Amino acid sequence: MGILEKIAEIEKEVARTQKNKATEYHLGLLKAKLARYRAQLLEPTSKSGVKGDGFDVMKSGDARVALIGFPSVGKSTLLNTLTNTHSESASYEFTTLTCIPGVITYNGANIQLLDLPGIIEGAAQGKGRGRQVIAVARTADLVIIMLDATKSEVQRELLEKELEAVGIRLNKRRPNIYFKIKKGGGLSFNSTVPLTHVSEKLVQLILHEYKLFNCEVLFREDCTADEFIDVIVGNRVYMKCIYVYNKIDQISIEEVDKIARREDSVVVSCNMKLNLDYLLEVVWEYLALIRVYTKKPGEHPDLEGGLIMRRNCTVEHVCHAVHRTLAADFKYALVWGSSTKYNPQRVGISHVLQHEDVIQIIKK
Repeated sequence: MGILEKIAEIEKEVARTQKNKATEYHLGLLKAKLARYRAQLLEPTSKSGVKGDGFDVMKSGDARVALIGFPSVGKSTLLNTLTNTHSESASYEFTTLTCIPGVITYNGANIQLLDLPGIIEGAAQGKGRGRQVIAVARTADLVIIMLDATKSEVQRELLEKELEAVGIRLNKRRPNIYFKIKKGGGLSFNSTVPLTHVSEKLVQLILHEYKLFNCEVLFREDCTADEFIDVIVGNRVYMKCIYVYNKIDQISIEEVDKIARREDSVVVSCNMKLNLDYLLEVVWEYLALIRVYTKKPGEHPDLEGGLIMRRNCTVEHVCHAVHRTLAADFKYALVWGSSTKYNPQRVGISHVLQHEDVIQIIKK
């Protein structure tokens, strides 16, 4: 029996097993086996790996956004509209067969947008170049899942299931569990909160499935067995996701209003260029980017350029962005903007900057 057949068998057993106190240990073991087989499936079978032509796109710009969706939902049209790149778009499926990069220029930042080939059901098992598509998605800072507003929620559920199967966790944060493998001493299990989903026995059974017998485990929050398995495997990617519903010009205004009120969702029409400005605002917000302007003594701030930084960046991060030796020679900085009580304010190297602050660095 191959890995795919084993995965299918376990998924069937998980689906038909009732969830209650008596079956929680059995389900925990099944989920651990399932995660292990999926990890084996994703490992390249040869040294050359599973790379395809056009998928090895070099990361460039200030951030990378991956466009994922089923065929013919409007990914290529969105890329053509937001960037100066031409990605062939047509009414038939699988028009895009390789990864096509484009660059969005917004608030002075260059955001790399990747138009990936359409995903089909079973992509996590390698169907329809799905494995290469998902491998590129793991390198992105943000995922945009493109959906057809005229179709049911089945598309969204299937895409979430495919990405979940390969270790991409959308709009979730990393479980607060301390886990360390030791050389001896058996299992040391503790928790700082009451646990309702797992017990010490279940944790021990899951660890045994991975042939781990000497470990230190500390639960700092009430996590599930699935979240604990994610911590053991360790290669999970936690990333932000925006659900973009295209073709809103083909549905009623009541349906548009209903979709737009959903969490992490944006409604657009690529053909009629509706709501694309708002989509760029949301992308900027989800990427957590800010723009910081630099100023030389006695001169006006450089408002044409500016540095693109991550939210909650400090003066030290700006020093490294300007020049790698600047932090060592740093004396103090003068900052104008919303991060200070008065302008200018003399600050230290650990001062946290905000969007559109102006900074002047003074060296020793």
